[in-house]
Amino acid sequence: MRVIFMGTPDFAVPTLMEIVGQGHDVVAVYSQPPRPAGRGMDERKSPVHEKASLLGLPVFTPTSLKSEEEQEKFRALDADVAVVVAYGLLLPKAILDAPVEGCLNLHGSLLPRWRGAAPIQRAIMAGDAETGVQVMRMDEGLDTGDIAMSETIAITNTMTAQDLHDRMMVLGADLMVRALAALSRGSLGSQPQPEEGVTYAKKIDKAEARIDFASPASEIHNKIRGLSPFPGAWCEMTIRGKAQRVKILRSELAEGQGAPGTLLGDGMTVACGDGAIRLVELQRAGKGAMKADDFQRGADLKVGEVIG
Repeated sequence: MRVIFMGTPDFAVPTLMEIVGQGHDVVAVYSQPPRPAGRGMDERKSPVHEKASLLGLPVFTPTSLKSEEEQEKFRALDADVAVVVAYGLLLPKAILDAPVEGCLNLHGSLLPRWRGAAPIQRAIMAGDAETGVQVMRMDEGLDTGDIAMSETIAITNTMTAQDLHDRMMVLGADLMVRALAALSRGSLGSQPQPEEGVTYAKKIDKAEARIDFASPASEIHNKIRGLSPFPGAWCEMTIRGKAQRVKILRSELAEGQGAPGTLLGDGMTVACGDGAIRLVELQRAGKGAMKADDFQRGADLKVGEVIG
Protein backbone atom coordinates (compact mmCIF):
# COMPACT_ATOMS: atom_id res chain seq x y z
CA MET A 1 0.00 0.00 0.00
CA ARG A 2 1.00 3.62 -0.49
CA VAL A 3 1.43 4.85 3.10
CA ILE A 4 2.04 8.25 4.64
CA PHE A 5 3.58 7.75 8.09
CA MET A 6 3.06 10.46 10.72
CA GLY A 7 4.94 10.15 14.02
CA THR A 8 7.52 11.84 16.21
CA PRO A 9 8.92 10.08 19.34
CA ASP A 10 10.77 6.79 19.79
CA PHE A 11 7.41 5.14 20.54
CA ALA A 12 6.55 5.48 16.83
CA VAL A 13 9.82 4.15 15.38
CA PRO A 14 9.07 0.39 15.60
CA THR A 15 5.80 0.90 13.71
CA LEU A 16 7.60 2.74 10.91
CA MET A 17 10.20 -0.02 10.75
CA GLU A 18 7.57 -2.76 10.59
CA ILE A 19 5.63 -0.97 7.83
CA VAL A 20 8.79 -0.63 5.74
CA GLY A 21 9.79 -4.22 6.53
CA GLN A 22 6.45 -5.52 5.31
CA GLY A 23 7.10 -3.99 1.90
CA HIS A 24 4.64 -1.12 1.97
CA ASP A 25 5.53 1.94 -0.10
CA VAL A 26 6.08 4.74 2.45
CA VAL A 27 5.68 7.74 0.16
CA ALA A 28 6.37 10.32 2.90
CA VAL A 29 7.05 10.67 6.61
CA TYR A 30 5.64 13.57 8.62
CA SER A 31 7.24 14.46 11.96
CA GLN A 32 7.51 17.37 14.37
CA PRO A 33 10.12 19.97 13.36
CA PRO A 34 13.65 19.75 14.82
CA ARG A 35 13.87 21.48 18.19
CA PRO A 36 16.68 22.78 20.42
CA ALA A 37 17.93 20.09 22.80
CA GLY A 38 20.94 19.20 24.91
CA ARG A 39 23.44 21.47 26.62
CA GLY A 40 24.36 23.27 23.43
CA MET A 41 20.68 23.62 22.52
CA ASP A 42 21.44 22.53 18.97
CA GLU A 43 18.42 21.65 16.87
CA ARG A 44 17.72 17.92 17.09
CA LYS A 45 15.61 15.86 14.72
CA SER A 46 12.90 13.68 16.22
CA PRO A 47 13.57 9.93 16.53
CA VAL A 48 11.17 9.25 13.64
CA HIS A 49 12.86 11.91 11.48
CA GLU A 50 16.27 10.38 12.20
CA LYS A 51 15.14 6.84 11.35
CA ALA A 52 13.27 7.92 8.21
CA SER A 53 16.36 9.77 6.96
CA LEU A 54 18.48 6.65 7.47
CA LEU A 55 15.94 4.69 5.45
CA GLY A 56 16.07 7.26 2.65
CA LEU A 57 12.44 8.28 3.05
CA PRO A 58 11.25 11.84 2.29
CA VAL A 59 10.49 13.71 5.53
CA PHE A 60 8.23 16.73 5.98
CA THR A 61 8.16 18.77 9.19
CA PRO A 62 5.43 21.43 8.95
CA THR A 63 4.50 23.38 12.06
CA SER A 64 0.83 23.14 11.07
CA LEU A 65 -1.36 21.30 8.57
CA LYS A 66 -4.08 23.94 8.46
CA SER A 67 -2.95 25.83 5.35
CA GLU A 68 -4.30 25.00 1.89
CA GLU A 69 -0.73 24.72 0.65
CA GLU A 70 0.16 21.97 3.15
CA GLN A 71 -3.12 20.17 2.55
CA GLU A 72 -2.61 20.18 -1.21
CA LYS A 73 0.94 18.83 -0.76
CA PHE A 74 -0.52 16.04 1.38
CA ARG A 75 -3.26 15.20 -1.15
CA ALA A 76 -0.74 15.15 -3.98
CA LEU A 77 1.04 12.19 -2.34
CA ASP A 78 -1.92 10.08 -3.47
CA ALA A 79 -1.71 7.76 -0.47
CA ASP A 80 -3.93 4.76 0.20
CA VAL A 81 -3.75 5.36 3.94
CA ALA A 82 -2.02 7.49 6.57
CA VAL A 83 -0.67 5.82 9.71
CA VAL A 84 -0.48 8.11 12.74
CA VAL A 85 1.55 7.22 15.86
CA ALA A 86 2.11 9.96 18.47
CA TYR A 87 2.53 12.61 15.79
CA GLY A 88 1.65 15.61 17.93
CA LEU A 89 -0.18 17.87 15.44
CA LEU A 90 -3.92 18.28 14.93
CA LEU A 91 -5.11 16.71 11.67
CA PRO A 92 -7.77 18.87 9.97
CA LYS A 93 -10.65 17.22 8.14
CA ALA A 94 -8.99 17.86 4.76
CA ILE A 95 -6.00 15.77 5.91
CA LEU A 96 -8.15 13.02 7.45
CA ASP A 97 -10.13 12.69 4.21
CA ALA A 98 -7.19 12.83 1.77
CA PRO A 99 -6.01 9.18 1.76
CA VAL A 100 -8.34 6.71 0.02
CA GLU A 101 -8.71 4.63 3.19
CA GLY A 102 -8.45 7.54 5.64
CA CYS A 103 -6.10 7.67 8.64
CA LEU A 104 -5.32 4.90 11.11
CA ASN A 105 -4.07 5.84 14.57
CA LEU A 106 -2.21 3.65 17.06
CA HIS A 107 -3.44 4.56 20.55
CA GLY A 108 -2.03 3.39 23.88
CA SER A 109 -5.15 2.51 25.86
CA LEU A 110 -8.41 0.58 25.64
CA LEU A 111 -10.71 3.29 24.39
CA PRO A 112 -12.86 5.04 25.44
CA ARG A 113 -10.79 4.89 28.63
CA TRP A 114 -7.90 7.34 28.58
CA ARG A 115 -8.52 9.41 25.51
CA GLY A 116 -5.92 12.14 25.14
CA ALA A 117 -2.26 12.94 25.62
CA ALA A 118 -0.94 10.70 28.42
CA PRO A 119 -2.80 7.35 28.43
CA ILE A 120 0.20 5.27 29.54
CA GLN A 121 0.97 7.39 32.59
CA ARG A 122 -2.66 7.91 33.59
CA ALA A 123 -3.52 4.22 33.46
CA ILE A 124 -0.72 3.38 35.88
CA MET A 125 -1.38 6.36 38.15
CA ALA A 126 -5.03 5.30 38.40
CA GLY A 127 -4.03 1.79 39.44
CA ASP A 128 -5.57 0.13 36.37
CA ALA A 129 -4.99 -3.63 36.17
CA GLU A 130 -4.90 -3.66 32.38
CA THR A 131 -4.64 -1.44 29.34
CA GLY A 132 -3.82 -2.07 25.70
CA VAL A 133 -3.02 -0.82 22.22
CA GLN A 134 -5.64 -0.16 19.58
CA VAL A 135 -5.80 0.72 15.91
CA MET A 136 -8.46 3.37 15.44
CA ARG A 137 -9.97 4.91 12.33
CA MET A 138 -9.46 8.62 12.96
CA ASP A 139 -12.23 11.22 12.89
CA GLU A 140 -12.31 14.86 13.94
CA GLY A 141 -12.87 14.12 17.64
CA LEU A 142 -10.26 13.53 20.34
CA ASP A 143 -9.62 9.78 20.07
CA THR A 144 -13.29 9.15 19.28
CA GLY A 145 -12.94 7.08 16.09
CA ASP A 146 -14.10 3.52 15.49
CA ILE A 147 -11.83 0.72 16.76
CA ALA A 148 -10.43 -1.67 14.18
CA MET A 149 -8.04 -3.88 16.20
CA SER A 150 -7.01 -4.28 19.86
CA GLU A 151 -4.50 -6.05 22.07
CA THR A 152 -4.78 -6.10 25.86
CA ILE A 153 -1.79 -5.71 28.20
CA ALA A 154 -1.74 -6.55 31.91
CA ILE A 155 -0.28 -3.85 34.17
CA THR A 156 1.70 -5.53 36.92
CA ASN A 157 2.27 -3.92 40.31
CA THR A 158 5.94 -3.23 39.48
CA MET A 159 5.48 -1.88 35.95
CA THR A 160 6.58 1.71 35.33
CA ALA A 161 5.51 4.04 32.54
CA GLN A 162 8.78 3.25 30.74
CA ASP A 163 8.18 -0.50 31.07
CA LEU A 164 4.67 -0.16 29.67
CA HIS A 165 5.80 2.23 26.93
CA ASP A 166 8.41 -0.29 25.74
CA ARG A 167 5.91 -3.16 25.76
CA MET A 168 3.31 -1.11 23.90
CA MET A 169 5.57 0.18 21.14
CA VAL A 170 6.56 -3.36 20.12
CA LEU A 171 3.06 -4.84 20.38
CA GLY A 172 1.57 -1.77 18.70
CA ALA A 173 3.91 -2.03 15.71
CA ASP A 174 2.82 -5.62 15.15
CA LEU A 175 -0.84 -4.67 15.55
CA MET A 176 -0.59 -1.88 12.98
CA VAL A 177 1.01 -4.02 10.28
CA ARG A 178 -1.67 -6.64 10.85
CA ALA A 179 -4.26 -3.91 10.40
CA LEU A 180 -2.62 -2.77 7.17
CA ALA A 181 -2.57 -6.33 5.89
CA ALA A 182 -6.29 -6.65 6.60
CA LEU A 183 -6.93 -3.26 5.00
CA SER A 184 -5.08 -4.29 1.83
CA ARG A 185 -7.36 -7.37 1.62
CA GLY A 186 -10.46 -5.27 2.16
CA SER A 187 -11.22 -7.06 5.43
CA LEU A 188 -10.43 -4.46 8.12
CA GLY A 189 -13.66 -3.98 10.01
CA SER A 190 -14.28 -1.53 12.85
CA GLN A 191 -16.69 -0.92 15.70
CA PRO A 192 -17.84 2.32 17.35
CA GLN A 193 -16.45 2.96 20.81
CA PRO A 194 -18.74 2.30 23.78
CA GLU A 195 -20.59 5.37 24.97
CA GLU A 196 -19.88 4.51 28.62
CA GLY A 197 -16.53 4.54 30.38
CA VAL A 198 -15.04 7.65 28.79
CA THR A 199 -12.05 9.10 30.67
CA TYR A 200 -9.46 11.66 29.61
CA ALA A 201 -5.69 11.36 30.00
CA LYS A 202 -4.68 14.99 30.37
CA LYS A 203 -1.08 15.96 29.74
CA ILE A 204 1.21 15.40 32.72
CA ASP A 205 1.83 18.62 34.63
CA LYS A 206 5.19 18.78 36.42
CA ALA A 207 3.41 20.42 39.34
CA GLU A 208 1.66 17.12 40.15
CA ALA A 209 4.92 15.18 40.42
CA ARG A 210 5.73 16.04 44.04
CA ILE A 211 5.05 13.18 46.44
CA ASP A 212 2.72 13.82 49.38
CA PHE A 213 3.53 11.14 51.92
CA ALA A 214 0.24 11.86 53.71
CA SER A 215 -1.45 10.05 50.82
CA PRO A 216 -2.09 6.29 50.96
CA ALA A 217 0.94 4.13 50.11
CA SER A 218 -0.82 2.52 47.13
CA GLU A 219 -1.57 5.93 45.62
CA ILE A 220 2.05 7.07 46.04
CA HIS A 221 3.35 3.81 44.55
CA ASN A 222 1.13 4.27 41.50
CA LYS A 223 2.28 7.87 41.07
CA ILE A 224 5.94 6.85 41.23
CA ARG A 225 5.40 4.12 38.64
CA GLY A 226 3.30 6.31 36.38
CA LEU A 227 5.80 9.17 36.33
CA SER A 228 8.96 7.07 35.93
CA PRO A 229 11.28 8.04 34.39
CA PHE A 230 9.78 11.36 33.22
CA PRO A 231 9.08 13.77 34.72
CA GLY A 232 9.76 11.63 37.79
CA ALA A 233 7.85 11.73 41.07
CA TRP A 234 10.01 13.54 43.61
CA CYS A 235 10.41 14.59 47.22
CA GLU A 236 12.86 16.67 49.23
CA MET A 237 15.49 15.13 51.48
CA THR A 238 18.05 16.81 53.72
CA ILE A 239 21.34 15.32 52.59
CA ARG A 240 24.41 16.34 54.62
CA GLY A 241 22.66 19.48 55.81
CA LYS A 242 21.30 20.57 52.44
CA ALA A 243 17.73 20.18 51.15
CA GLN A 244 17.79 18.40 47.81
CA ARG A 245 15.16 17.28 45.33
CA VAL A 246 15.28 13.51 44.73
CA LYS A 247 13.37 11.61 42.08
CA ILE A 248 11.93 8.23 43.03
CA LEU A 249 12.07 5.94 39.99
CA ARG A 250 10.92 2.65 41.50
CA SER A 251 9.17 1.63 44.70
CA GLU A 252 7.24 -1.19 46.33
CA LEU A 253 4.58 -1.43 49.00
CA ALA A 254 5.93 -2.25 52.45
CA GLU A 255 4.89 -2.93 56.04
CA GLY A 256 5.18 -0.21 58.67
CA GLN A 257 3.54 2.84 60.11
CA GLY A 258 4.44 6.22 61.51
CA ALA A 259 4.12 9.91 60.87
CA PRO A 260 3.93 10.49 57.08
CA GLY A 261 7.38 10.94 55.56
CA THR A 262 9.26 9.28 58.42
CA LEU A 263 12.08 6.89 57.50
CA LEU A 264 11.42 3.57 59.19
CA GLY A 265 13.89 0.87 60.14
CA ASP A 266 13.82 -1.26 57.01
CA GLY A 267 16.05 0.25 54.33
CA MET A 268 14.50 3.22 52.57
CA THR A 269 11.00 2.48 53.89
CA VAL A 270 8.85 5.57 54.37
CA ALA A 271 5.65 5.88 56.41
CA CYS A 272 2.64 7.11 54.46
CA GLY A 273 -0.80 8.33 55.43
CA ASP A 274 -1.97 4.74 55.12
CA GLY A 275 0.71 2.04 55.14
CA ALA A 276 4.31 2.43 54.01
CA ILE A 277 6.38 2.38 50.85
CA ARG A 278 9.91 1.19 50.18
CA LEU A 279 11.97 3.38 47.83
CA VAL A 280 13.85 1.03 45.50
CA GLU A 281 15.57 3.29 42.96
CA LEU A 282 16.35 6.99 43.42
CA GLN A 283 18.07 9.80 41.55
CA ARG A 284 19.53 13.06 42.81
CA ALA A 285 19.74 16.06 40.50
CA GLY A 286 22.71 15.74 38.17
CA LYS A 287 23.41 12.16 39.26
CA GLY A 288 22.65 8.73 37.85
CA ALA A 289 19.94 6.43 39.17
CA MET A 290 20.96 4.45 42.28
CA LYS A 291 19.61 1.48 44.19
CA ALA A 292 18.24 2.32 47.64
CA ASP A 293 21.09 0.79 49.68
CA ASP A 294 23.77 2.68 47.76
CA PHE A 295 21.75 5.89 47.90
CA GLN A 296 21.18 5.64 51.65
CA ARG A 297 24.86 5.08 52.37
CA GLY A 298 25.88 8.05 50.25
CA ALA A 299 23.21 10.33 51.66
CA ASP A 300 23.79 9.22 55.26
CA LEU A 301 20.06 9.19 56.04
CA LYS A 302 19.01 7.90 59.45
CA VAL A 303 15.94 6.11 60.76
CA GLY A 304 13.47 8.65 62.14
CA GLU A 305 14.37 11.43 59.68
CA VAL A 306 11.46 12.98 57.82
CA ILE A 307 11.45 13.48 54.06
CA GLY A 308 8.92 15.10 51.78
